[in-house]
Amino acid sequence: MSALALSVLLALVSAVAYAVGAIVQERVAVTDRGHRYAPVRRPGWWAALALNGLGALLHVGALVYGPLSVVQPLGALTIVFALPIAAVFLHRRAGRAARVGAVLATVGLAALLSLTGTADSQSMTDGTELVVAGGALGVVAALFVLARWVLRPVLGAMALAGAAGVAFGIASVFIKSLAVGWGSLGLTGQWEAVPGVVVFAAAGVLLSQASYRDAGLTAPLATVTVVNPAVASAVGLGVFGETFRYGATGALLAVAAAVLSAAGLLLLTTGRARNDGKEEELPVELLPAVPVQQAKGPARGTAGSRDRRNVTP
Repeated sequence: MSALALSVLLALVSAVAYAVGAIVQERVAVTDRGHRYAPVRRPGWWAALALNGLGALLHVGALVYGPLSVVQPLGALTIVFALPIAAVFLHRRAGRAARVGAVLATVGLAALLSLTGTADSQSMTDGTELVVAGGALGVVAALFVLARWVLRPVLGAMALAGAAGVAFGIASVFIKSLAVGWGSLGLTGQWEAVPGVVVFAAAGVLLSQASYRDAGLTAPLATVTVVNPAVASAVGLGVFGETFRYGATGALLAVAAAVLSAAGLLLLTTGRARNDGKEEELPVELLPAVPVQQAKGPARGTAGSRDRRNVTP
């Protein structure tokens, strides 16, 4: 098995682990309203952390053997895998729009994968690490503040999910930098990247947990799976020297494939969001009767007395 094939396999299994972990996180979020970011007293949350940890280990292995611009887009399959898993275990049916979106996202990711070329990646320098970390922290902080200020809880949840996607993407960037420079520099030669991995990965977990409380599973998970590869792939192309095949034509085709994947994920999100947010309508005969307020007591007596006073004998 080639290094690229092994990387793809590890990335696919990692996406499955992340999908199951996200489903468990969402279930914990909607049943525990008192702990927004870290419901540490819930065993399910620790199970979700274990699944996310497994996904992270597999993700690290995928980054060791494959380029960042391949591994990160495959991570978007998390939402595609979450669709049938939620249907089986949570009895959530997928509508036609969700099924079409899953197909489009898969085709777009496959096209993007076929266009990715190979290049000798390089680890980030100290100055580049500071620029990437500082810029990412600024974006995450801005989205966090936006989530606190918006009036609609769903929009706040989406902002938190976007911040989580940025954090996860930058954590993958630092992991890739460690993997590339391991042979030549070792851990001591690039120790600055270790805090970056820890801080951004932890922030991603906490922010994603909070996003599930007010928006359900599908929309936040789709946001994370779109923002995460977009951020990491952009840094991978700009910092690690990764390229696409066929030059400028390949780059344009890659953009088209990315747009196709984004459209598929958007369809998947809207289709699942309608099903997740649909409220059951009760038949009219089962609706509680609204009592008609009757005038009684002093009001009626007063009105009656007034009427009697105005009547001439």
